[in-house]
Amino acid sequence: MAKFRRSISLLLAVLIVAALAVAQAAPPVVQKVRFHQAQDKVRLVLDMNAVPDFNVTLEQDPHRLLIDLPATAAKGVLRQVALNDPFVSGVEIQDAGPGQVRVAINLNMSVSHKVFKLAKPERLVVDLFKIYEQKTEQQIRPGINYTFWLRSQPFGPVRAHILLVDPKAGFSLQPVLSNGAVQGLETLSSMSAGARAAAAVNGSYFALNGEIIGLLKINGEIVSSPNIARTAVGLFPDGRIIFDQVNWQGYAELPGGRADLSGVNRARGDDELILYTGYYGPATGTNPHGAEYVLGPDGQVTAVGRGNTPIVDGSVVLSAHGSAAKQLAGLKVGDKVTVRQSIGKDWDAATHALGAGPMLIKEGTIYLTTKTEEFGSDVAGGRAPRTALGLTKEGRILLVVVDGRQAASAGLTLLELALFMQELGAVEAMNLDGGGSSEMVINDKIVNRPSDGRERKVANALAVVAGNLAK
Repeated sequence: MAKFRRSISLLLAVLIVAALAVAQAAPPVVQKVRFHQAQDKVRLVLDMNAVPDFNVTLEQDPHRLLIDLPATAAKGVLRQVALNDPFVSGVEIQDAGPGQVRVAINLNMSVSHKVFKLAKPERLVVDLFKIYEQKTEQQIRPGINYTFWLRSQPFGPVRAHILLVDPKAGFSLQPVLSNGAVQGLETLSSMSAGARAAAAVNGSYFALNGEIIGLLKINGEIVSSPNIARTAVGLFPDGRIIFDQVNWQGYAELPGGRADLSGVNRARGDDELILYTGYYGPATGTNPHGAEYVLGPDGQVTAVGRGNTPIVDGSVVLSAHGSAAKQLAGLKVGDKVTVRQSIGKDWDAATHALGAGPMLIKEGTIYLTTKTEEFGSDVAGGRAPRTALGLTKEGRILLVVVDGRQAASAGLTLLELALFMQELGAVEAMNLDGGGSSEMVINDKIVNRPSDGRERKVANALAVVAGNLAK
């Protein structure tokens, strides 16, 4: 009997040792994948029967965190999970080879991370921290510095491109018109190359046919007029740069009186009097339901037509419709007409001026003029790609482009943009056209990521050129 008991005990011991050996020989298995999203981090948890030694690799292009688990299997788990998170787009459980599992975490931007084991129960934990900042600085030329700034925010990553220009080093801003005319559009890189600019950003708002929405003055000549007072930048012969809300008025002195202008170099509407200059294009493009008067360099009427009048060198065209046409009905060839325009006593002395808006900072204080300048949700609504122009107290020029509408950069609201410009040292700042137009070119290379995925053709640009003031 005792001998039988010893045999049973020995058999049980053998079975226990065998069971333990089998258990120890069982490969690690990923049994479940869990997530937890917080404001400051994303946590990924892999529930396993055992956690093997692992290898972690952070890739930059594309942004991925790879965790390789040797001698491991994955059973009954979702192989691909998408996350609605500005920093982490999703996770894939991949078979990386015989008996090997790879956990690929797809990132919208680089993040700091921590990967570690926990026991009882066995887990592999991955923490992805959203508090992240990366800044690189580069001197483009003496007096021009470029900074790329990637910063995490609670709402997502933000990529900013910052140019700091010192006019004392011999650089100034110059507006550049697409193709040298109002009609038509051109890419920023092409305009920058044509101006031989060290750098350039997109400028004012525009219509699809190239007509500018707002003020543009080049070499002392009004190229486009604003309909309402909006923020503009003025560039003066003595190097001064000013910001303010600027309006426009114009009129034609006729032999028998005066007729107010409705605008410059834009489509003519009902009962309007529009001035077309050589900047507009080869002809007025108007319909035949008006009256048009060609004025020579001395202001004399040289021709009278109905519509789509050619604009020859040195001449301008007054295009009238309806009630405005009645005011000019007595004009004939040989009559003298004087056209007068003003954007304000101080601003009339500016060599160049470019309008957009709203204002962001005035005299060092956040000063948003979104409502007074009547901007709608297409400009003021939500986070978007942005372009801004500012001036520091030392007189240095700030040109800033913020990427947006993409996983790698959420963009900024106008208030966030104003606060950012203030952080950069701007005491005066204004918003320029944004969205898919937002772009920065340095030494003929695009440095940001336009939200359209490609360059958008635009109406004009602000270029950084050599010289105290390009004329």
